[in-house]
Amino acid sequence: MEIKRSVFNDLVRDFDDPNVLILLGARQVGKSTLMSQLKKEAEKLSRPILNFNLEFPDDLLFFSSSDKDLFYKLTAQPNSVIFIDEFHYLKNASKLFKAIYDTKKNIKIIASGSSSLEIHKHLKESLAGRRKIVEIFPLSLEEFNQTGDTIENYLIFGGLPGLIHIKSRQAKIEYLSQMVQTYILKDIKGLIKEENIRAFNHLLFYLAEHQGNILPVSNMASEIGVTQNTVNHYLEILEQTFIVYGVHSYSSKLANELKKSQKYFFYDSGISNSFIKNFSPLSLREDLGCIYESLVFRELKKKQTSNVDLRFWRTKNGDEVDFVWIEDRVAHPIEVKTTTTNDRPPRGLLKFLKTYPKAKMGQIFNLTRSEIISVDNFVIHYLQFSDLVRGIIKKDIMND
Repeated sequence: MEIKRSVFNDLVRDFDDPNVLILLGARQVGKSTLMSQLKKEAEKLSRPILNFNLEFPDDLLFFSSSDKDLFYKLTAQPNSVIFIDEFHYLKNASKLFKAIYDTKKNIKIIASGSSSLEIHKHLKESLAGRRKIVEIFPLSLEEFNQTGDTIENYLIFGGLPGLIHIKSRQAKIEYLSQMVQTYILKDIKGLIKEENIRAFNHLLFYLAEHQGNILPVSNMASEIGVTQNTVNHYLEILEQTFIVYGVHSYSSKLANELKKSQKYFFYDSGISNSFIKNFSPLSLREDLGCIYESLVFRELKKKQTSNVDLRFWRTKNGDEVDFVWIEDRVAHPIEVKTTTTNDRPPRGLLKFLKTYPKAKMGQIFNLTRSEIISVDNFVIHYLQFSDLVRGIIKKDIMND
């Protein structure tokens, strides 16, 4: 079956924008499928098409021509759409894209890549104002819902589109294991010295085991036996290759707030479960709270826009909020609880609202409770995790 990605219509509308469109994301999140779907849309518009995948030797050979010949071949047809998969293999990509953009022949370039580190090497300042970068994620819960599969399977095996057609539990596990091995052996090989791969793997396992916990860099360095600078370097690689995302602490003015701590979440639950080798049913998981917190994080991350920051909050006194959604500089707290009662909301949530009264409301995602209550003049929304299928976040509620 073919999943309709939520970003698809926006990408189609981008055909009319002369900017170079760049799709970034981890391996196997569906970038090539999106490129294929966009190619069909370009065909419907009767636009000439050039299509390349630079992991194919013949396509890479095409780009080995002289700059002059290559430019002529790519710009021969006005109003064309040029698709380039894995474009970071292309030398002087920034120079070539700029030259094509500047022809004013209404030629649209749509390119994809799997490593932000590699991409930024190829996208120099000369493309400033000429490019648009869109991050492609694994399937959101809303997109996964199109498959008719269960949320439990989504939480255990993740949202990589390639899993949709795999029915066997063991085959899914093997698929994810191969994904992890490909990442270590292919994507990381050129970024880390071979003798340091073991320490890098240790960090990956440690992050998967402690996903959602507050992790000082000093603790991680001590755990895996490297310097703090090395840990920071590894974390940068993990974020730039779309394996984990770091969430910074929120702090405005209080001296007792944690200001430099971070929490880390994997971009896909199946990948994190593969690292810790645990695909047990949810009823047997001791890390259930972490699983649901990670779910909420990923859904929030996919909905984050340029005027939104996503953080967490904790004070030295132990008051904390799982996530803080900061939109137009107004912070709104979000808590994640697997179980709730009819008692007062979590102390940390109320403490945050009292500390930052501009927020006015808070959200609590949980398994069973759906209602709106008022506590101490603050509005508290209890939402079930299934509501994430409908994409409910703070903005939607505020507009109700």
